[in-house]
Amino acid sequence: MHKRRDDPAVNKGDYEDLYGQFVSRTSRALNRYMAVHLKDDDITPEQWTVIKRLSEQDGITQKDLAWIADKDQANLTKILDILERKHLVRRSRNEEDRRSFLIYITEEGRQLHRELVGRINRLYREEVLAGIPEAELALFSGILKRINRNIGASGPFVDEYEAEQ
Repeated sequence: MHKRRDDPAVNKGDYEDLYGQFVSRTSRALNRYMAVHLKDDDITPEQWTVIKRLSEQDGITQKDLAWIADKDQANLTKILDILERKHLVRRSRNEEDRRSFLIYITEEGRQLHRELVGRINRLYREEVLAGIPEAELALFSGILKRINRNIGASGPFVDEYEAEQ
C-alpha cells in the first residue's frame, strides 16, 4: 500500500509538498466540485466569480473587476466575452477614459446570481465545510491571509486583512 503524499509522516519537513501542493490540490478539487454543481446552469466557477463580484460592485472598469475577481486581464476578457454572449453582462465605453470599458451585470445576470447564491452558500455550508467549527474556519482564513501577505500577494482579501492588523 502506498502512503499518501499529504501524510505528514511521509513528507516530514517537505513543506512544499505538505502545504503548497496540498493547498493547490484542494483549490483544484474545489473548482472541479463547483464545476459539477454549476454545469446545469451553464456557467463555470470562473464565470460565477465574475457574476458574483459584479453583483457586489456593478459598473466598474475591467481593470478593477480583474482585481476584485482575482483574474488576469487576458483571462477576464475571455470570460467577459462568454458572459456577454449569454447576455449576463454588458460592456460600455468609459466616458471618463475612452480607452477602457465599464462592465455591468444585466438583469439576466442578476437573476442568475439570485438563483445561485443561496444554493452555492448552502453547498459550502452543508458539504464543503461540513463538520468544521466556525473557530477553525476563522483560523484557517486568517492563516491563508497571512500566507498571502508573506509571499507578497495582493488583492482585495489580502488588503482587507492588512487593514484589520
